[in-house]
Order: sequence, then structure tokens, then C-alpha cells
Amino acid sequence: MRIGMTYDLRDDYLAAGFAEEETAEFDRLSTIEAIETAISAMGHDPVRIGNVTSLVPRLAAGECWDLVFNIAEGLYGYGREAQVPALLDAYRIPYVFSGPLVQTLTLHKGMAKHVIRDCGLPTPAFAVVSRESDIAGIDLPYPLFAKPVAEGTGKGVTPASKISSPDMLRTTCQNLLATFKQPVLVETFLPGREFTVGIVGNGEQAHSIGIMEVVLLKNSEPDVYSYHNKEFCEELVEYRVVDDPEARETVKTALACYGAFGCSDAGRVDLRSDATGRPNFIEINPLAGLHPEHSDLCIIASKYDISYQQLIESIIGAAIERHGLAS
Repeated sequence: MRIGMTYDLRDDYLAAGFAEEETAEFDRLSTIEAIETAISAMGHDPVRIGNVTSLVPRLAAGECWDLVFNIAEGLYGYGREAQVPALLDAYRIPYVFSGPLVQTLTLHKGMAKHVIRDCGLPTPAFAVVSRESDIAGIDLPYPLFAKPVAEGTGKGVTPASKISSPDMLRTTCQNLLATFKQPVLVETFLPGREFTVGIVGNGEQAHSIGIMEVVLLKNSEPDVYSYHNKEFCEELVEYRVVDDPEARETVKTALACYGAFGCSDAGRVDLRSDATGRPNFIEINPLAGLHPEHSDLCIIASKYDISYQQLIESIIGAAIERHGLAS
């Protein structure tokens, strides 16, 4: 099978003058090489395509692939993660991971929380600040938590994200609005444990491959799984394998959220518990990072004795079955 590979290479954007944090969600060359090696080991023919601007002329020239392994994040707009799958849909080319509706909906954290709340699943009370005048209308008890509505990898999350007063709320929202040029999600801060759950599969076959608790160490930025803590996770974060009633409830909630969005092939769900120990949905990543050592989904897999090769094979296998392809 000829498998195309779509992705945003971080080095390309850094070379073009973008800043480190702006490119935080994009992939390192080592990730592309690791995926390529895994695809080859399955007996398939991997073909590097690159980002959406590289994909467009190749589609227009009539090039086709049996399947596309898509991890392209895009750069602009709420539909940035939907651009590649939407193009592939238009050309009727099957691909790995969720389609444009899921990618757009889950990127906007406010819209995602509306869906989860309407499905009766637990998530913190929230408001979306689209402009400075919205700040005065927020009626939620402190402490609060604020972050950009459509970023990942902890972008915009700092110690200032945990908010304890109206003055701090105004300052933090003003700074985030000015910096990221997008609305700000403000939600009730949950004081409990933080978890992330890895999921592989589709429909009733979707299953957790493992759960880990995110524990911030003493020298980390406190209370928040911030961009800084994620970038230097080897020194600042401990990832613990856990199996207790709260963790098992977290897995159930994560699978329910994954199903509510209709995610495809694989993903990762982040949750945090409230003061009673009840896990709440925070966000979902249907394009979970796949760096073998640094990405949370891969860390989860390794802690449950699932090799990188096995992880990629299970993801591609789920996509092949979903599309009804002959492997």
C-alpha cells in the first residue's frame, strides 16, 4: 500500500522566521522519520508529502495515494486542522485520523465543551471571552483558569492562567486576547488530579491503551500543565501509571467523550478531577502528538509495554478497517 504522509515540519516554520512557541504543535523531523520507519516495517511504501501547501499542487497534478497518514496541524484559523482532511475528502482519498468536522469542533475548546456538556458529561463551568467587554459579564466563582480557545501544546498557559481575582482575570484575558488574536476560554479551576488517556480504535472497538497521571514536580510552574512544563517535562513532570477507582472512572469518561465527538482511529483525552474526585473533561486531541519519546500518547503506550511500532500499526490498522481497505 502506498501511504502518503502529511505533516507540518517545525524546522520549516522556524526557518521562515516563526517563533518557538508559535511552532510548538508542529513536528520534528525525528517524528516524521519514526512514522516513516514504522510504515515501512509494515510492508507499505511511505511517501512524504508535507503540509497543505505541498499537498495542493500534488493533488492538482493528479497524484494519489492508497491512504494518507495525516498529522498536519495547519497554521491559521479554527479550521487549520481540518484543511488537509477536507481536501482529501474532496479527492476521495482515505486518510488516518478524524475528519474535518471533528478537527474543527475539537480545536475550538469552547464549542467542544458545549458538546460535552450537552451530552451530560462532566466539564467545568465556563465562559468564552471574545472581546474585552465580555470580561465584566463572567459570573463564575474563583479560582478560574484561562487559556486561548484554539491552541494546543500548552500555548498560552502560564502561572497567570490560574486566576484568583477580578483584576487578575482582566489582565490575563487582555494579554491573551492581544497575544493570540483569538477568544479566551475561562473555566472553573479544578483542584484535583490531572490525567491523560490514550485511545485507539473506532466506534464500539475504541479502547483505552492506558492512562497516566500528570504530576508536577516541585521545581515546575505550579498548578498548571503549562507550555514551559511540557517543553521541559523530563525535569518538571512525572508521568505515573495509575489504577484506582478515580483513574478507572477517568477512562470511562474519556471513552464517552471520544465517542461523543465521533473521533477516528486514535486520540488523547485530557481530564482533571474536581474537589470531590470526579474526573472532568478538559480537552481532546484527535491529532495527538507522535514523537516517540516526548508525546503523551507515545509515553502512555511505552508505560503499558506497547512499542512505537505496535502503536502505529494499531492506528493504521484501525484506519484501514474503517475505510474498508485491503491491507
